[in-house]
Amino acid sequence: MSQKEKLVLQVSDSDPKKWNLALNNAKNVQDALGRDKVEIELVAYGPGIDMLKLGSTAGNRVNDAVASGVKVVACENTMEAQKLTRADMLKSISYVPAGVIELMQKQRQGYAYIRP
Repeated sequence: MSQKEKLVLQVSDSDPKKWNLALNNAKNVQDALGRDKVEIELVAYGPGIDMLKLGSTAGNRVNDAVASGVKVVACENTMEAQKLTRADMLKSISYVPAGVIELMQKQRQGYAYIRP
């Protein structure tokens, strides 16, 4: 069995156009390589955390991405700084202690790093 391709996407802007671009990137990679042949993680931190809040304009697309196998994670440092709790966030997402450290670790693990 061949090794899966690995991709980590950074979302640190509060711009919905960037959110859609990141989600499009993830979907296009899944469509091109096959969902079962790629591991994708989207890391949101700083102003990008808005993408993962309840009521986000991208909320349905985020939920669809998670359902399709994309791991979407929120930075708990950002959440703490903005006084957000998990109750404020989309139910489908996961959490990491620090978004930047997550990106560093994923790159060390061989993930291709993209910041749309």
